[in-house]
Amino acid sequence: MGLRQRLVFGTAGSFQFSKASYPWLARIDVQVQAGGGGSAGADAAAGECVARAGGGGGGYARSLIEASALAAVEAIVVGAGGVAGVGNNGGGPGGNSSFGGTVLATGGSGSDATMLTGTVATAVNGETGAAGNTGQFSSGGGGSGGAIRVTGSAGLAGIGGGSQLGLGGFQRGAQGPGTAPRGRGGGSGGALSYGSAFDGGAGGAGIVIIDLHG
Repeated sequence: MGLRQRLVFGTAGSFQFSKASYPWLARIDVQVQAGGGGSAGADAAAGECVARAGGGGGGYARSLIEASALAAVEAIVVGAGGVAGVGNNGGGPGGNSSFGGTVLATGGSGSDATMLTGTVATAVNGETGAAGNTGQFSSGGGGSGGAIRVTGSAGLAGIGGGSQLGLGGFQRGAQGPGTAPRGRGGGSGGALSYGSAFDGGAGGAGIVIIDLHG
């Protein structure tokens, strides 16, 4: 008995899996990817610099579940990507993704806005990747890169954390907004300001993939 159908839930929100819809079902292989974290906005004073770390990557979990162990209806949640920070506000965390009560992936952390506008050399840490994932196989999200200010006109924003199913946004040395992740569950790259206001970036949305075997 092999793979007969694949279900992909790629839009953030809540859904249901009904076992009765697949009377031939023997087992399912479930992959759950959480959303990545958003990055903080950056708005430095004229002639000064603010650099932001990237958002953390979302966690991942996977389980093979026999049909006999499934409830008649199982809840599915697909986590959204963390929102972008505006002004000098932090980015939002990514949403958790799950299948039933047994397969759970935790969203990545949004980057904070602890660096204040200035010209003195300083650095801030990146975000740790998501932990606390549950499944027969699980993996934390990737940590993001920290941010550095060298002078009022030279700095480096952090790269976003990666995930099992996505890459974080790139780091930047030229001022601009947070950078978009690729794939699913990556964290946004950080924003960088040399006197102009830039929003952070949104994290990558999660996804739930269910392979049906019968």
